[in-house]
Amino acid sequence: MLYRVRVKRTDEGYAVWCPMLPGCWSQGETEAEALENIKDAIRDYVETLEETNPDSEPRFVEVA
Repeated sequence: MLYRVRVKRTDEGYAVWCPMLPGCWSQGETEAEALENIKDAIRDYVETLEETNPDSEPRFVEVA
């Protein structure tokens, strides 16, 4: 699955977030590290959603 992320250079390195997943942020000293870290953050975010909503049936919709 592809997720659009935003990357911003900061004084500490790079901040990265996924606008589609509110509150899903990460960072890294380099842009490459930040992008690797956001992958873990997205995985954890999605896993948490699935764990906290075990009784809901997932549905898929296609948006053009």
